[in-house]
Amino acid sequence: MTQSDTLPVAGLATHLPVPDSGQWTLADYEALPNDGQRYELLDGVLRLTPAPTPDHQATSLLIAYYLLQHIQLPGRGRVFTAPIDVELGPHTLVQPDIVVILATSAASISPRRIVGPPDLVIEITSPSTASYDRREKRDLYAAAGVREYWIVDAGTRTIELLCLEERHYRAEYVYTGQAIVPSRVVQGWSVATATLFGG
Repeated sequence: MTQSDTLPVAGLATHLPVPDSGQWTLADYEALPNDGQRYELLDGVLRLTPAPTPDHQATSLLIAYYLLQHIQLPGRGRVFTAPIDVELGPHTLVQPDIVVILATSAASISPRRIVGPPDLVIEITSPSTASYDRREKRDLYAAAGVREYWIVDAGTRTIELLCLEERHYRAEYVYTGQAIVPSRVVQGWSVATATLFGG
């Protein structure tokens, strides 16, 4: 991750009165101007998320397309893509690439954001976000109770499946090619991993 990926807003917009890094709240986040940037709030630290690449966007759309067919169209739940705010605590709000909320968790969908842990979070990683997705976000999602976390790497065309067990993730496996991710959340998932990368 580059330094600009994690710069607090205080370094980006000094014309605004901003809290010290680590002291941001949801109210501070909501007071940010709509400047077209994508921000996340992790334990009171405001982070600027880099714009997605074309490969990132293409992969995100394909995965969302298959999840819509499997989850949303049959009425099993809802599928959301970034930017969507997910509130995981008083000082934590993230914008995962893809979020799945099953019908049994529908109460977590509020008019402004998702409040509480989604059933499935998918992050499409890149060289600039890999350590962030695999460390900070992994720990954050586990602590919040996100049941399943997929780390998708468009460069290597792999999906790492992490399943929650007692507030920690157990790495199931890294899937590629014709292998099918054995999701516990997306029951009956039968889409080959390669298909999610366009081939």
